[in-house]
Amino acid sequence: MLLDDGYDANTFFSARHAYTYDDFILLPGHIDFGVDEVNLQTRLTRNIRLKTPIVSSPMDTVTESQMAIYLALLGGMGFIHFNCSIDEQAAMARKVKRFENGFITDPTVLSPQHTIADIDQIKVTHGYSGIPITEDGTLKSRLVGIVTTRDIDFEKNRSRPLSEVMTTELTVAEDGVSLSEANSLLKASKKGKLPIVDRNFRLVALISRNDLRTNREFPFASKDANKQLLVGAAISTHEEDKERLAALNESGVDIIVIDAAQGDSIYQVKMIEYVKTQYPRLNVIAGNVVTVRQAQHLVEAGADALRIGMGVGSICTTQEVMAVGRPQATAVYHTAKYAEEVGVPVIADGGISSIGHIVKALALGAHTVMLGGLLAGTSESPGEYFYKDGIRLKKHRGMASKEAMAEGGAKRYLNQAREITGHTGIESLNSNGIKVVQGVSGTVVDRGSLLDFIPYVAQGLRQAFQDLGVRDVPSLHRALRNGDLRFELRTYAGISEAGVHSLYEYQQDVI
Repeated sequence: MLLDDGYDANTFFSARHAYTYDDFILLPGHIDFGVDEVNLQTRLTRNIRLKTPIVSSPMDTVTESQMAIYLALLGGMGFIHFNCSIDEQAAMARKVKRFENGFITDPTVLSPQHTIADIDQIKVTHGYSGIPITEDGTLKSRLVGIVTTRDIDFEKNRSRPLSEVMTTELTVAEDGVSLSEANSLLKASKKGKLPIVDRNFRLVALISRNDLRTNREFPFASKDANKQLLVGAAISTHEEDKERLAALNESGVDIIVIDAAQGDSIYQVKMIEYVKTQYPRLNVIAGNVVTVRQAQHLVEAGADALRIGMGVGSICTTQEVMAVGRPQATAVYHTAKYAEEVGVPVIADGGISSIGHIVKALALGAHTVMLGGLLAGTSESPGEYFYKDGIRLKKHRGMASKEAMAEGGAKRYLNQAREITGHTGIESLNSNGIKVVQGVSGTVVDRGSLLDFIPYVAQGLRQAFQDLGVRDVPSLHRALRNGDLRFELRTYAGISEAGVHSLYEYQQDVI
């Protein structure tokens, strides 16, 4: 008696057709565990793991510092876009790295001669106002006080020197104290900040009570070895982006994503090699690719992860305009199958508009998914909300839209000979400066805060994993490879049957 319904992945994806996420359905497995036993931890790169398999796209309507901070706090990670100046991108990355720390080893300090107005400016720029005061305003001189919000909140004269308002009775810890010991001292002191000083009372580091509270509220936060939030940033393959790369490395960025619509180019190979040689601590995500041959070239160049998807984003028209790309389900399956063999994680980028699509991407071998449109409507994305026909909206645009390309997004789509110094004999592919639009600008509905949205999505993934009979991402991938995970093709009638139907009216929550 044949007990296996459906088809294993190898058989299903060996057909002549290429599939999108909506073209197939996953068959259920056997449940012998509770939904709370599902673990969503996964690999982002060869060296970095996340507790939640979600990262944000480096688009200028999706990821700046706020998105990167809160996504990292919730177990994922954000990639800051490059449609801005080098200094602006580096500053956003630095803000993420400084948001939550164990020991803040490079705290901002001021001198007693600075004024309350200087504290106000730091608050505007960096988002905090608890500042240690040293004799000359540097880390090389003696700690003499600290200024916190309660010292200056109700002071009308913002030109008063800090020497007149700073707190001088200090609770400190000595250099060499462990993080747990410092946290205990901070709790006992009932202070907002705990300075760490050396034997000459010079400031070495700082501990913040806000960080203790954040650690408690966000146990899945994505952090580096120094307890700082993980953050990534995008660069192009252009020669001038080597300067951007240097600034991002200095800011503390953990991962560089080389952002190109078609990643299989000599330009990207050269940039991967340059990053790995000059900045070996940085992880490099290469792409975008949709075929095994493309993936092989980037892996051999040293990529630590691959980004899969071409022309499948909600605001992307590459496949329509250029007639090049691949349906996303097929692209993820075949590329991830190769990448698994060589130990390189893959990110499914694009084509995702529901929890079900995330489940399918992971089931096809992806380790994480990159979201754009689904995150663009959250309160943490760049831009302001506005109303149209009574609906609260936010702007969202493709990086190859006419509007975004005018501000720098075209770097993602133009592979030019001038991008690599010394690479001669190839004429520019766009020497006349014409830019072909491959995306649109539009609007997305308000999705609320990430603080509600990501936990909702994560819980949906856990329930889906339970329905499939798998406890974690590695188990899901094993089921994919050994044939336990079963697939069936969906007809248009099947898709219609699975959606809402036969009702006079209904209301459906937007995910």
